[in-house]
Amino acid sequence: MSKKPPTVRGMNDILPDVAHTWEYLESEVEDIVESYGYRQVRLPLLEHTELFKRSIGEVTDIVEKEMYTFDDRNGDSLTLRPEATASMVRAGMTHGLFHNQKQKLWTTGPMFRREKPQAGRYRQFYQFDVEAMGYEGPDIDAELIIMSARMWQRLGIDRIRLELNSLGVPESRARYREALVKYFSGVKSRLDEDSIRRLDTNPLRILDSKNPEMQDIVHTAPVMIDYLDEESAAHFAGLQDLLRAAGVEFEVNPRLVRGLDYYSRTVFEWVTDALGAQGAVCSGGRYDGLVEKLGGRATPAIGWAMGIERFVALYEACGGEAPATDPDVYLVAVGEGTQARAFALAEELRDKVEGIRVELNLGGGSFKSQMKRADKSAAAFALILGEQELSEQRIGFKPLRIGEEQESIGLDDLASVLQDKLGGA
Repeated sequence: MSKKPPTVRGMNDILPDVAHTWEYLESEVEDIVESYGYRQVRLPLLEHTELFKRSIGEVTDIVEKEMYTFDDRNGDSLTLRPEATASMVRAGMTHGLFHNQKQKLWTTGPMFRREKPQAGRYRQFYQFDVEAMGYEGPDIDAELIIMSARMWQRLGIDRIRLELNSLGVPESRARYREALVKYFSGVKSRLDEDSIRRLDTNPLRILDSKNPEMQDIVHTAPVMIDYLDEESAAHFAGLQDLLRAAGVEFEVNPRLVRGLDYYSRTVFEWVTDALGAQGAVCSGGRYDGLVEKLGGRATPAIGWAMGIERFVALYEACGGEAPATDPDVYLVAVGEGTQARAFALAEELRDKVEGIRVELNLGGGSFKSQMKRADKSAAAFALILGEQELSEQRIGFKPLRIGEEQESIGLDDLASVLQDKLGGA
Protein backbone atom coordinates (compact mmCIF):
# COMPACT_ATOMS: atom_id res chain seq x y z
CA MET A 1 0.00 0.00 0.00
CA SER A 2 1.47 3.35 -1.03
CA LYS A 3 2.07 6.00 1.59
CA LYS A 4 -0.26 8.98 1.55
CA PRO A 5 1.46 12.25 0.58
CA PRO A 6 1.88 14.39 3.72
CA THR A 7 0.99 18.05 4.12
CA VAL A 8 3.72 20.54 5.00
CA ARG A 9 3.90 20.97 8.77
CA GLY A 10 1.76 23.87 9.88
CA MET A 11 -0.17 24.05 6.58
CA ASN A 12 -3.72 22.71 6.76
CA ASP A 13 -6.46 21.81 4.31
CA ILE A 14 -9.84 23.47 4.69
CA LEU A 15 -12.39 20.85 3.66
CA PRO A 16 -15.88 21.55 2.23
CA ASP A 17 -17.91 21.46 5.47
CA VAL A 18 -15.54 23.94 7.13
CA ALA A 19 -14.97 26.01 3.99
CA HIS A 20 -18.73 26.57 3.78
CA THR A 21 -18.68 28.29 7.19
CA TRP A 22 -15.63 30.32 6.16
CA GLU A 23 -17.32 31.46 2.98
CA TYR A 24 -20.47 32.49 4.85
CA LEU A 25 -18.60 34.48 7.51
CA GLU A 26 -16.31 36.14 4.99
CA SER A 27 -19.30 37.22 2.91
CA GLU A 28 -20.97 38.70 5.99
CA VAL A 29 -17.84 40.67 6.91
CA GLU A 30 -17.37 41.85 3.32
CA ASP A 31 -20.97 43.07 3.26
CA ILE A 32 -20.46 45.05 6.48
CA VAL A 33 -17.14 46.70 5.57
CA GLU A 34 -18.34 47.63 2.09
CA SER A 35 -21.47 49.21 3.60
CA TYR A 36 -19.04 51.61 5.34
CA GLY A 37 -17.38 52.52 2.04
CA TYR A 38 -14.32 50.24 2.12
CA ARG A 39 -13.11 48.77 -1.18
CA GLN A 40 -11.24 45.57 -1.88
CA VAL A 41 -7.55 45.29 -2.81
CA ARG A 42 -5.95 41.99 -3.87
CA LEU A 43 -2.29 41.74 -2.97
CA PRO A 44 0.56 39.42 -3.99
CA LEU A 45 1.74 36.75 -1.55
CA LEU A 46 5.39 37.64 -2.15
CA GLU A 47 7.08 40.93 -1.34
CA HIS A 48 10.69 42.07 -1.17
CA THR A 49 12.06 41.12 2.24
CA GLU A 50 13.22 44.67 2.86
CA LEU A 51 9.59 45.83 3.02
CA PHE A 52 8.93 43.82 6.17
CA LYS A 53 12.31 44.56 7.74
CA ARG A 54 11.66 48.29 7.39
CA SER A 55 7.99 48.26 8.39
CA ILE A 56 7.76 45.57 11.09
CA GLY A 57 11.24 46.17 12.48
CA GLU A 58 14.30 43.97 12.30
CA VAL A 59 14.34 43.37 16.08
CA THR A 60 11.02 41.52 16.19
CA ASP A 61 10.19 37.83 16.46
CA ILE A 62 8.45 37.97 13.08
CA VAL A 63 11.51 39.20 11.19
CA GLU A 64 14.11 37.40 13.29
CA LYS A 65 12.47 33.98 13.57
CA GLU A 66 9.20 33.56 11.71
CA MET A 67 9.34 34.83 8.13
CA TYR A 68 9.58 32.50 5.15
CA THR A 69 12.40 34.17 3.22
CA PHE A 70 14.41 32.97 0.23
CA ASP A 71 16.52 34.24 -2.66
CA ASP A 72 14.99 33.91 -6.11
CA ARG A 73 17.00 33.12 -9.23
CA ASN A 74 17.92 36.77 -9.68
CA GLY A 75 19.34 36.92 -6.18
CA ASP A 76 16.50 39.07 -4.84
CA SER A 77 15.47 38.30 -1.26
CA LEU A 78 11.71 37.62 -1.21
CA THR A 79 9.36 36.85 1.67
CA LEU A 80 5.92 35.28 1.91
CA ARG A 81 3.87 38.02 3.56
CA PRO A 82 3.60 37.55 7.35
CA GLU A 83 0.90 40.25 7.61
CA ALA A 84 -1.08 42.50 5.28
CA THR A 85 -0.60 46.08 6.50
CA ALA A 86 2.87 46.58 5.04
CA SER A 87 1.74 45.12 1.71
CA MET A 88 -1.32 47.37 1.71
CA VAL A 89 0.82 50.45 2.30
CA ARG A 90 3.32 49.34 -0.34
CA ALA A 91 0.51 48.94 -2.88
CA GLY A 92 -0.86 52.38 -2.05
CA MET A 93 2.56 53.97 -2.49
CA THR A 94 3.31 52.03 -5.68
CA HIS A 95 0.10 53.20 -7.33
CA GLY A 96 -0.11 56.73 -5.91
CA LEU A 97 -3.24 56.10 -3.86
CA PHE A 98 -2.18 58.42 -1.03
CA HIS A 99 -1.45 61.60 -3.02
CA ASN A 100 -3.99 64.11 -1.67
CA GLN A 101 -6.45 61.26 -1.26
CA LYS A 102 -8.12 59.35 1.53
CA GLN A 103 -8.52 55.61 1.17
CA LYS A 104 -10.69 52.97 2.82
CA LEU A 105 -9.47 49.53 1.79
CA TRP A 106 -9.82 45.87 2.74
CA THR A 107 -8.18 42.62 1.74
CA THR A 108 -8.21 38.98 2.75
CA GLY A 109 -6.07 35.93 2.19
CA PRO A 110 -3.28 33.72 3.55
CA MET A 111 -0.32 34.95 5.61
CA PHE A 112 2.77 32.96 6.57
CA ARG A 113 4.73 32.73 9.82
CA ARG A 114 6.95 29.87 10.93
CA GLU A 115 5.58 29.59 14.46
CA LYS A 116 5.05 26.44 16.50
CA PRO A 117 1.81 24.92 15.16
CA GLN A 118 -0.97 24.56 17.72
CA ALA A 119 -4.75 24.38 17.82
CA GLY A 120 -6.18 27.19 15.71
CA ARG A 121 -2.74 28.56 14.80
CA TYR A 122 -1.00 27.47 11.63
CA ARG A 123 2.05 28.52 9.65
CA GLN A 124 -0.23 29.37 6.77
CA PHE A 125 -3.12 31.25 8.34
CA TYR A 126 -5.80 33.54 6.98
CA GLN A 127 -6.68 37.11 7.85
CA PHE A 128 -9.31 39.67 7.01
CA ASP A 129 -7.63 43.09 6.97
CA VAL A 130 -9.20 46.58 6.90
CA GLU A 131 -7.21 49.81 6.54
CA ALA A 132 -7.99 53.53 6.32
CA MET A 133 -5.36 56.04 5.17
CA GLY A 134 -5.38 59.83 5.25
CA TYR A 135 -7.66 60.32 8.27
CA GLU A 136 -6.20 62.10 11.32
CA GLY A 137 -8.97 62.38 13.90
CA PRO A 138 -10.35 59.84 16.36
CA ASP A 139 -13.53 59.55 14.28
CA ILE A 140 -11.96 57.02 11.88
CA ASP A 141 -10.66 55.03 14.86
CA ALA A 142 -14.20 54.94 16.21
CA GLU A 143 -15.67 53.93 12.85
CA LEU A 144 -13.32 50.98 12.47
CA ILE A 145 -14.08 49.77 15.99
CA ILE A 146 -17.83 50.28 15.65
CA MET A 147 -17.74 48.47 12.31
CA SER A 148 -16.08 45.48 13.96
CA ALA A 149 -18.65 45.60 16.78
CA ARG A 150 -21.37 45.32 14.15
CA MET A 151 -19.84 42.02 12.99
CA TRP A 152 -20.27 40.44 16.41
CA GLN A 153 -23.80 41.81 16.72
CA ARG A 154 -24.92 40.53 13.31
CA LEU A 155 -23.45 37.08 13.84
CA GLY A 156 -24.65 36.62 17.42
CA ILE A 157 -21.13 36.57 18.88
CA ASP A 158 -21.44 37.75 22.48
CA ARG A 159 -18.48 36.21 24.31
CA ILE A 160 -16.13 39.01 23.32
CA ARG A 161 -15.01 42.33 24.76
CA LEU A 162 -13.05 45.36 23.63
CA GLU A 163 -9.77 46.60 25.14
CA LEU A 164 -8.19 49.96 24.25
CA ASN A 165 -4.91 51.75 24.86
CA SER A 166 -2.86 54.56 23.38
CA LEU A 167 0.84 54.29 22.56
CA GLY A 168 1.23 58.02 21.93
CA VAL A 169 3.60 59.42 19.31
CA PRO A 170 7.28 58.46 18.92
CA GLU A 171 8.48 61.31 21.17
CA SER A 172 6.21 60.43 24.08
CA ARG A 173 6.85 56.74 23.54
CA ALA A 174 10.60 57.43 23.76
CA ARG A 175 10.08 58.96 27.22
CA TYR A 176 8.00 55.97 28.21
CA ARG A 177 10.66 53.63 26.84
CA GLU A 178 13.25 55.26 29.09
CA ALA A 179 10.99 54.77 32.10
CA LEU A 180 10.46 51.10 31.23
CA VAL A 181 14.17 50.45 30.76
CA LYS A 182 14.90 52.05 34.13
CA TYR A 183 12.13 50.06 35.83
CA PHE A 184 12.94 46.66 34.31
CA SER A 185 16.69 47.16 34.80
CA GLY A 186 15.96 47.40 38.50
CA VAL A 187 14.37 43.95 38.46
CA LYS A 188 16.61 42.44 35.77
CA SER A 189 17.36 39.36 37.87
CA ARG A 190 13.68 38.37 37.57
CA LEU A 191 13.42 38.79 33.80
CA ASP A 192 13.41 35.75 31.51
CA GLU A 193 15.81 35.41 28.60
CA ASP A 194 13.45 36.95 26.01
CA SER A 195 12.72 39.94 28.24
CA ILE A 196 16.42 40.59 28.90
CA ARG A 197 17.01 40.62 25.15
CA ARG A 198 14.06 42.97 24.62
CA LEU A 199 15.22 45.33 27.37
CA ASP A 200 17.74 46.88 24.99
CA THR A 201 15.78 46.48 21.75
CA ASN A 202 12.02 46.66 22.33
CA PRO A 203 11.14 47.01 26.05
CA LEU A 204 7.43 47.56 25.33
CA ARG A 205 7.26 43.90 24.31
CA ILE A 206 8.12 42.89 27.88
CA LEU A 207 4.65 44.15 28.85
CA ASP A 208 3.22 41.51 26.50
CA SER A 209 5.04 38.66 28.24
CA LYS A 210 2.90 35.59 29.00
CA ASN A 211 5.43 34.22 31.51
CA PRO A 212 3.39 33.69 34.73
CA GLU A 213 6.48 34.22 36.90
CA MET A 214 6.80 37.80 35.59
CA GLN A 215 3.18 38.94 35.81
CA ASP A 216 3.58 40.74 39.12
CA ILE A 217 6.50 42.89 37.91
CA VAL A 218 4.74 43.53 34.58
CA HIS A 219 1.64 44.60 36.50
CA THR A 220 3.52 47.21 38.52
CA ALA A 221 5.49 48.63 35.56
CA PRO A 222 4.91 52.25 34.46
CA VAL A 223 1.94 52.76 32.13
CA MET A 224 1.96 54.57 28.79
CA ILE A 225 -1.07 56.71 29.60
CA ASP A 226 1.00 58.60 32.19
CA TYR A 227 3.49 59.60 29.46
CA LEU A 228 1.09 60.59 26.66
CA ASP A 229 1.64 63.89 24.92
CA GLU A 230 -1.23 66.37 25.03
CA GLU A 231 -2.48 65.70 21.48
CA SER A 232 -2.44 61.93 21.92
CA ALA A 233 -4.30 62.22 25.22
CA ALA A 234 -6.96 64.39 23.55
CA HIS A 235 -7.19 61.95 20.62
CA PHE A 236 -7.66 59.01 23.00
CA ALA A 237 -10.30 60.85 25.04
CA GLY A 238 -12.15 61.77 21.84
CA LEU A 239 -12.20 58.15 20.72
CA GLN A 240 -13.66 57.03 24.04
CA ASP A 241 -16.38 59.70 23.84
CA LEU A 242 -17.40 58.52 20.34
CA LEU A 243 -17.54 54.87 21.40
CA ARG A 244 -19.67 55.70 24.42
CA ALA A 245 -22.03 57.73 22.21
CA ALA A 246 -22.39 54.70 19.90
CA GLY A 247 -23.06 52.35 22.81
CA VAL A 248 -19.88 50.31 22.34
CA GLU A 249 -18.59 49.02 25.66
CA PHE A 250 -14.83 48.93 26.26
CA GLU A 251 -12.17 48.91 28.91
CA VAL A 252 -8.84 50.73 28.89
CA ASN A 253 -5.99 48.25 29.24
CA PRO A 254 -2.74 50.16 29.92
CA ARG A 255 -0.76 46.92 29.31
CA LEU A 256 -2.01 46.53 25.74
CA VAL A 257 0.96 47.03 23.42
CA ARG A 258 2.05 46.00 19.93
CA GLY A 259 5.04 44.00 18.83
CA LEU A 260 5.32 45.83 15.51
CA ASP A 261 7.34 49.04 15.32
CA TYR A 262 4.92 50.98 13.17
CA TYR A 263 2.05 51.39 15.67
CA SER A 264 1.27 54.74 17.36
CA ARG A 265 -1.59 56.21 19.39
CA THR A 266 -4.71 54.02 19.34
CA VAL A 267 -4.34 50.26 19.74
CA PHE A 268 -7.26 47.93 20.41
CA GLU A 269 -8.16 44.27 20.64
CA TRP A 270 -11.35 42.25 20.72
CA VAL A 271 -10.59 39.42 23.15
CA THR A 272 -12.48 36.30 24.15
CA ASP A 273 -12.20 33.50 26.68
CA ALA A 274 -14.53 31.25 24.67
CA LEU A 275 -11.60 29.46 23.00
CA GLY A 276 -9.74 28.39 26.10
CA ALA A 277 -7.06 30.79 27.24
CA GLN A 278 -8.01 34.42 26.70
CA GLY A 279 -6.89 35.57 23.29
CA ALA A 280 -7.40 38.23 20.67
CA VAL A 281 -9.66 37.58 17.70
CA CYS A 282 -9.43 41.01 16.08
CA SER A 283 -6.58 43.48 16.69
CA GLY A 284 -5.84 46.91 15.32
CA GLY A 285 -4.39 50.33 15.77
CA ARG A 286 -2.84 53.43 14.27
CA TYR A 287 0.40 53.48 12.28
CA ASP A 288 0.70 57.15 11.37
CA GLY A 289 4.41 56.96 10.63
CA LEU A 290 4.59 53.89 8.41
CA VAL A 291 4.10 55.51 4.98
CA GLU A 292 6.80 58.08 5.76
CA LYS A 293 9.07 55.34 7.15
CA LEU A 294 8.81 53.56 3.78
CA GLY A 295 9.74 56.69 1.84
CA GLY A 296 6.38 58.38 1.24
CA ARG A 297 4.72 61.51 2.56
CA ALA A 298 3.52 61.53 6.15
CA THR A 299 0.11 59.83 6.03
CA PRO A 300 -2.08 59.07 9.06
CA ALA A 301 -3.45 55.53 8.94
CA ILE A 302 -5.26 52.94 11.02
CA GLY A 303 -6.49 49.39 10.50
CA TRP A 304 -7.40 46.07 12.03
CA ALA A 305 -6.79 42.44 11.18
CA MET A 306 -8.84 39.40 12.15
CA GLY A 307 -7.62 35.81 12.09
CA ILE A 308 -10.25 33.84 10.22
CA GLU A 309 -9.46 30.53 11.94
CA ARG A 310 -10.17 32.04 15.36
CA PHE A 311 -13.15 33.97 13.99
CA VAL A 312 -14.74 30.72 12.75
CA ALA A 313 -13.96 28.94 16.03
CA LEU A 314 -15.50 31.77 18.08
CA TYR A 315 -18.61 31.86 15.88
CA GLU A 316 -19.13 28.14 16.45
CA ALA A 317 -18.35 28.40 20.19
CA CYS A 318 -21.14 31.00 20.44
CA GLY A 319 -23.60 28.58 18.82
CA GLY A 320 -23.34 29.97 15.30
CA GLU A 321 -24.10 27.78 12.32
CA ALA A 322 -23.80 28.82 8.68
CA PRO A 323 -26.99 28.56 6.60
CA ALA A 324 -27.32 25.19 4.89
CA THR A 325 -26.36 24.84 1.24
CA ASP A 326 -28.15 21.57 0.65
CA PRO A 327 -29.76 21.18 -2.79
CA ASP A 328 -33.37 22.27 -3.08
CA VAL A 329 -34.21 19.50 -5.54
CA TYR A 330 -32.59 16.21 -6.56
CA LEU A 331 -33.40 15.17 -10.11
CA VAL A 332 -33.81 11.43 -10.67
CA ALA A 333 -33.87 10.07 -14.25
CA VAL A 334 -34.74 6.42 -14.97
CA GLY A 335 -35.27 4.85 -18.39
CA GLU A 336 -34.30 5.32 -21.99
CA GLY A 337 -33.95 8.91 -23.19
CA THR A 338 -34.53 10.46 -19.75
CA GLN A 339 -30.93 11.41 -18.90
CA ALA A 340 -30.53 13.89 -21.75
CA ARG A 341 -33.90 15.50 -20.95
CA ALA A 342 -32.94 15.66 -17.25
CA PHE A 343 -29.76 17.58 -18.11
CA ALA A 344 -31.75 20.09 -20.15
CA LEU A 345 -34.43 20.37 -17.45
CA ALA A 346 -31.85 21.06 -14.73
CA GLU A 347 -30.47 23.97 -16.75
CA GLU A 348 -33.98 25.30 -17.44
CA LEU A 349 -34.72 25.35 -13.71
CA ARG A 350 -31.44 27.16 -12.97
CA ASP A 351 -32.42 29.76 -15.57
CA LYS A 352 -36.04 30.24 -14.44
CA VAL A 353 -36.03 29.78 -10.64
CA GLU A 354 -33.83 32.37 -8.96
CA GLY A 355 -31.29 30.96 -6.55
CA ILE A 356 -32.41 27.35 -6.90
CA ARG A 357 -29.89 24.61 -6.08
CA VAL A 358 -30.39 21.61 -8.36
CA GLU A 359 -28.45 18.36 -7.98
CA LEU A 360 -28.75 15.98 -10.92
CA ASN A 361 -28.21 12.26 -10.38
CA LEU A 362 -25.01 11.23 -12.12
CA GLY A 363 -23.68 7.74 -12.75
CA GLY A 364 -27.04 6.10 -13.43
CA GLY A 365 -28.44 3.48 -11.09
CA SER A 366 -31.78 1.89 -10.35
CA PHE A 367 -34.75 3.93 -9.23
CA LYS A 368 -34.25 2.68 -5.66
CA SER A 369 -30.56 3.60 -5.54
CA GLN A 370 -31.22 7.05 -7.02
CA MET A 371 -33.91 7.75 -4.43
CA LYS A 372 -31.47 6.76 -1.68
CA ARG A 373 -29.03 9.32 -3.08
CA ALA A 374 -31.81 11.90 -3.21
CA ASP A 375 -32.61 11.35 0.45
CA LYS A 376 -28.93 11.40 1.43
CA SER A 377 -28.43 14.70 -0.41
CA ALA A 378 -30.74 16.45 2.11
CA ALA A 379 -32.71 18.01 -0.76
CA ALA A 380 -36.21 19.20 0.04
CA PHE A 381 -37.77 17.61 -3.04
CA ALA A 382 -37.06 14.81 -5.50
CA LEU A 383 -38.01 15.26 -9.15
CA ILE A 384 -38.60 11.92 -10.84
CA LEU A 385 -38.38 11.65 -14.61
CA GLY A 386 -39.21 8.21 -16.05
CA GLU A 387 -40.10 7.06 -19.55
CA GLN A 388 -43.84 7.47 -18.92
CA GLU A 389 -43.40 10.95 -17.46
CA LEU A 390 -41.24 11.91 -20.41
CA SER A 391 -43.85 10.73 -22.92
CA GLU A 392 -46.56 12.70 -21.08
CA GLN A 393 -44.37 15.80 -20.59
CA ARG A 394 -44.82 15.54 -16.84
CA ILE A 395 -42.59 14.84 -13.84
CA GLY A 396 -42.99 13.24 -10.42
CA PHE A 397 -42.69 15.72 -7.55
CA LYS A 398 -41.95 14.09 -4.17
CA PRO A 399 -41.39 16.01 -0.92
CA LEU A 400 -38.56 14.34 1.00
CA ARG A 401 -38.68 16.14 4.36
CA ILE A 402 -42.44 16.40 5.00
CA GLY A 403 -45.12 13.76 4.88
CA GLU A 404 -46.85 14.84 1.68
CA GLU A 405 -47.68 12.42 -1.14
CA GLN A 406 -45.94 12.43 -4.48
CA GLU A 407 -47.77 14.31 -7.22
CA SER A 408 -47.46 14.66 -10.96
CA ILE A 409 -46.73 18.09 -12.46
CA GLY A 410 -46.59 19.23 -16.07
CA LEU A 411 -43.06 20.13 -17.16
CA ASP A 412 -44.28 23.52 -18.35
CA ASP A 413 -45.59 24.28 -14.83
CA LEU A 414 -42.59 22.95 -12.90
CA ALA A 415 -40.63 26.18 -12.60
CA SER A 416 -43.56 28.17 -11.22
CA VAL A 417 -44.50 25.37 -8.79
CA LEU A 418 -40.94 25.23 -7.49
CA GLN A 419 -40.78 29.01 -7.20
CA ASP A 420 -43.89 28.93 -5.00
CA LYS A 421 -42.73 25.94 -2.93
CA LEU A 422 -39.23 27.27 -2.31
CA GLY A 423 -40.49 30.79 -1.67
CA GLY A 424 -42.83 29.43 0.96
CA ALA A 425 -40.03 27.47 2.56
